[in-house]
Amino acid sequence: MRHMLRRIIFYILALWASVTLNFLIPHLSPGNPASAMMSRMRGKLSPQAQHALEISLGVNHDSLWSQYGQYINNLMHGNLGTSITYLPTPVSEVIMQELPWTLVLVGTALVISFVIGTLLGIIVVWRRGSLMDVVLSPFFTFISAIPYFWLALVLLYVLGSQLNWFPIHGGYDSDVADPGWNLDFILSAAWYAVLPALTIIIGSLAGWLLGMRNAMVTTLAEDYVLMAEAKGLSPWRVMFSYAARNAILPNITAFALSLGFVVSGSLLTEIVFSYPGIGFAILQAVDNLDYALLQGIFLVITVAVLAANLMADALYVVLDPRVRISRS
Repeated sequence: MRHMLRRIIFYILALWASVTLNFLIPHLSPGNPASAMMSRMRGKLSPQAQHALEISLGVNHDSLWSQYGQYINNLMHGNLGTSITYLPTPVSEVIMQELPWTLVLVGTALVISFVIGTLLGIIVVWRRGSLMDVVLSPFFTFISAIPYFWLALVLLYVLGSQLNWFPIHGGYDSDVADPGWNLDFILSAAWYAVLPALTIIIGSLAGWLLGMRNAMVTTLAEDYVLMAEAKGLSPWRVMFSYAARNAILPNITAFALSLGFVVSGSLLTEIVFSYPGIGFAILQAVDNLDYALLQGIFLVITVAVLAANLMADALYVVLDPRVRISRS
């Protein structure tokens, strides 16, 4: 309990440091959202109109400490500012529109890759030296070295452009009459998500497989596994109930940590497939110098990553009795 309290205090301080840094970087940069917007649109305004635009975008010329206090106050009330990319839409609304796309795509792909990769890692190490081990381990080691964007381009070219099996851009069919929670839209969105999801699954599968394989190699030499084999238990029971059950702990911790990065999505994958989501919103914000949107997105990502780290700490203590004993 004392250990978890220390971790919670640490993550609160880390969140405060991240929020402060998130405030300082744009405010110490030259210019402001209003001037960036006018520069992008190549327009000219009178001083009065420029001042009115700055007020609508939340720009003020007070001292840095005063602006910092106002920023914290706005965060406490859920006000993340106004996006100049989607003017006059609030940043919070933009994030809530884009976030579900990323959560469904990356979250689903992460779960699928974790389950398949972990199962393959168990089977491969149980059959060490077999053809499966000789082929799969080097193959996935090679796959893990391939950049996401290159893998996405290959899948887009082969499965989308040449074979025409899947759509190559967008989030759903433009012919869908009523985008929303209806069967036509869900089926269309799922079909358009196949290639981006496949890119993420293939790209991350190697990490789960190799991580589980390495952990299983160590676990198989433990006395309790050898004792279970000596008792004459079935190979499948020894593999799953004794060896895999303990070897999977590092993978579960890594999976919990990965949940935090689900929010950030896969930036390059979303860009290659022009898929709506947080990654594509970041690209739009950078292109338009939309500091408010960038701040809001990075804040959401920071909170998600810190929460996932805290969950991983708690999960590891629950799953591994040795950790509870050593920390007590």
